Amino acid sequence: MDAHPADADRFTVSARPWARGVLLGLQGELDHDSAGPLREALEAVLRESPERLVVDCSGLDFCDSTGLNLLLRARLTSEAAGGLIVLVGPPPVVARMLEVTGAQDIFRVYATVEEATAEPGGT
Repeated sequence: MDAHPADADRFTVSARPWARGVLLGLQGELDHDSAGPLREALEAVLRESPERLVVDCSGLDFCDSTGLNLLLRARLTSEAAGGLIVLVGPPPVVARMLEVTGAQDIFRVYATVEEATAEPGGT
């Protein structure tokens, strides 16, 4: 997935399939103005109803409520289809946002992609 040209230096999303789902890698600053690529990637991935969507947040420099809301809506869509979304490696600024909003209790959060992709599926 390519970012919109104006946001290309600020935020990018990469998508890579794996045996039981899709890995999305997020890089840069995710906010209201740069959220388009994530919205498009989530819509495309969720149409396929993967068993597990792993969102690697370790490359994020910033994430505002727009990014969080996209992930929360995607979680509901995924769970309605029997899937699971997990987050990986949120940096301190993102981890703090998850803590303050209570989202850390909603998402499974893993330290590494390896841990997130090794655990069996389920809720």
